[in-house]
Amino acid sequence: MKKTKTLTFREQAKAVASVASISYRASPSSVIFKLFGALIDAGLPIVTTYFAALTTTELANAYSGDTEAGHAVFVYIAITAGLGLLMTVWRSIDQYVQAKLRYVVEAKVSDRMYDHFLALDFWRYDDKQTADLYDRAKQFSRFFAYVFDKVAGVVSQFIAMVVGVIALGFVNVWLALFVLVSLIPGVIIQFKLSRTQIKHWNENVETRRKLNMIEWQMLEPRYIAELRLYGMVRSLLEQRADLREKDERLRIEYERQYMPKRLASDALEAIAEVGALVWITLQIVGRAQPVGQFLYVQQVVSRTMSGASGFVNQLSSIDEDLANLFDYEQFMQLEERRGGAHSFTKAPEIIELKDVSFRYLGEDAPYVLKDVNMTIKKNQHIAIVGENGAGKSTFIKLLAGLYNPTSGEVAVDGVSLRKVNIESWHKQLGILQQEFLRYGYATAGDNIRFGDAENANQPLDDAMDAAEARSFIEKLPQGLDNYVLNWMEDNEGNKGKDLSGGQWQRLALARSFFRDAPVIVLDEPTSAIDALAEARIFERLFKRENKTIITISHRVTTIEKADVIYMFEEGRIVESGTHEELVKKRGKYYTMFRSQLRSETVKRKRTA
Repeated sequence: MKKTKTLTFREQAKAVASVASISYRASPSSVIFKLFGALIDAGLPIVTTYFAALTTTELANAYSGDTEAGHAVFVYIAITAGLGLLMTVWRSIDQYVQAKLRYVVEAKVSDRMYDHFLALDFWRYDDKQTADLYDRAKQFSRFFAYVFDKVAGVVSQFIAMVVGVIALGFVNVWLALFVLVSLIPGVIIQFKLSRTQIKHWNENVETRRKLNMIEWQMLEPRYIAELRLYGMVRSLLEQRADLREKDERLRIEYERQYMPKRLASDALEAIAEVGALVWITLQIVGRAQPVGQFLYVQQVVSRTMSGASGFVNQLSSIDEDLANLFDYEQFMQLEERRGGAHSFTKAPEIIELKDVSFRYLGEDAPYVLKDVNMTIKKNQHIAIVGENGAGKSTFIKLLAGLYNPTSGEVAVDGVSLRKVNIESWHKQLGILQQEFLRYGYATAGDNIRFGDAENANQPLDDAMDAAEARSFIEKLPQGLDNYVLNWMEDNEGNKGKDLSGGQWQRLALARSFFRDAPVIVLDEPTSAIDALAEARIFERLFKRENKTIITISHRVTTIEKADVIYMFEEGRIVESGTHEELVKKRGKYYTMFRSQLRSETVKRKRTA
């Protein structure tokens, strides 16, 4: 769990400056406009109050018989009205410009966050500390534009408070100090409350993560059937309520605990405001100050206290976000996966694994792969087999360069993947994993085109035929243009259609084939497809020229035609050879596939 970060006033000021810096890099005009707006919002009301006070004074003088005062009254009325009109026009412009700038800042910061997250070293996605840091950084990034607005509000309210105190100082220095001192307890109390809430927030990151995951699962259509069949709905609703209670109710309790102190500070501010009005009244009665000063003092004191209250409330409302800013900056400083300078521009001739061992995070973690040696030549058909947990999928991740080996080396054409521009290597690969993505928000055609976005305008026919996907796609009401999730609907009102597991798998296969990469990696690619269709798919696949094919499967019909089969057990290669060679050995391969081999033998005898 992250150690609670308590921000000092200096750190808060630094955080505010950092927000301004990030915003300026994203949109310089936003910061300039906000700063200019803060000065106007803080200063214009004081100036308006000043001329309103002069108007009152001259009006009293005119009432007393001063003939020249009447002319001055109308001048000041005109100035005051003009300032009021200027304020109205400014606020209309400010509302529009702020909305536009908020979008610009939010878009640029959000894009920067997503781009950085998707470029991290792959191991970080398995790291809990990175996940916690990302959650807090994402919270800040998601609401950055609003934090930016609030920071501008903090600056504006602070300027209003300072300008108000200075404006009172022109009337009487001691009056200004008296009002300033009355504001300090409220500021301190609000800061303490906000820090208590920050501590609670940081200590409950996992609570909110669990809550969000429960809520997400309950609203996922593919999970609802199991939740209801297993009677989990009520249990999850109760867990959701408990987690929400743990997080939100404590926040409200903190507010209750600080209520007496806040009431006391509010009372002190009220006394200061009344005291200032009593003082200026006595000054006017004693003719030490003009009549208009009552309005001036009343408005400026009110404005100063309002500015102080707004400053504290605004700052406390973003105190949590400012604390998360440090997490955001720390997250953005995480090193991205850049790889080396070597790039691949053609299909590889040879892929080698040399004494490769690998374990996931933690020195005490067990090795998933141990001393793996393998050579894959261009256009070879390789099969990887083994029980679940033998290390097959991890092998694919290392082959793809998503992870670096703990020891040993994965090399392509003699170059270690550590020295390779990883994007150039990925362009040589077409990988279909067990847990492939289902782009439910896209059409059937787009689900295939996503296999090669750079060549998305190429015909899809070959990919559909190779994956035996044409038949069900053509039966969709809109064919390739049909959405593949019933929650989606196109502009003409045509609703999407859910696909079966086998149909989704064929669509994913079509996507992989559309990529037309020289190295094809298939991890359990046909588990939801019937055996006859699978046989036809692989027959077409093996006929493709200039393709290196690596297949992970539990079906003999899929792997028996491979040039070399590697048998994995507990992260090691325990057998290798052709299907016939491994069957003759009667070893672990034969033991694993014995029942399937007998079934295939019976089928062949019947057809003989």
